[in-house]
Amino acid sequence: MQSVLFVCLGNICRSPLADGIAREFVKKYDLDVVVDSAGTGDWHIGEMPCANSIKVAKLHNIDISMLRARQVKKEDFTKFELIVALDSSNYNDLKKMGATNLVKLGDYGYDGADVPDPYFFKGFNGFEKVYEMIDVCVRNLFDVE
Repeated sequence: MQSVLFVCLGNICRSPLADGIAREFVKKYDLDVVVDSAGTGDWHIGEMPCANSIKVAKLHNIDISMLRARQVKKEDFTKFELIVALDSSNYNDLKKMGATNLVKLGDYGYDGADVPDPYFFKGFNGFEKVYEMIDVCVRNLFDVE
């Protein structure tokens, strides 16, 4: 794999976490892989990841504060070798947009389960749970450790 794009709904919580975790693996294992993230929605374009995503990443020594939300574009489907949806809803939306090089992140560690939006959990604990799930799946996707 030479390039991967992680996609969630708004590109402010789950996909930036996947992006940050993947970038750490690229750096740690000296991999030649381009990593990015995007959202299927357009309402957060240009925004930083949410405060709790930045916080949970920082607790794991990953800085995602420099990332900015963007909306996925059709050009991404040819620019990136692999498009990774964080849940079924985004997977279906990406498929409708024409993505063929598409997988769900949960297929790499959670039997195809969706990576849930951390806002569905109460408090910060949900962000930690989502971080751990993304970490396991990205490790398996990159086949490291």
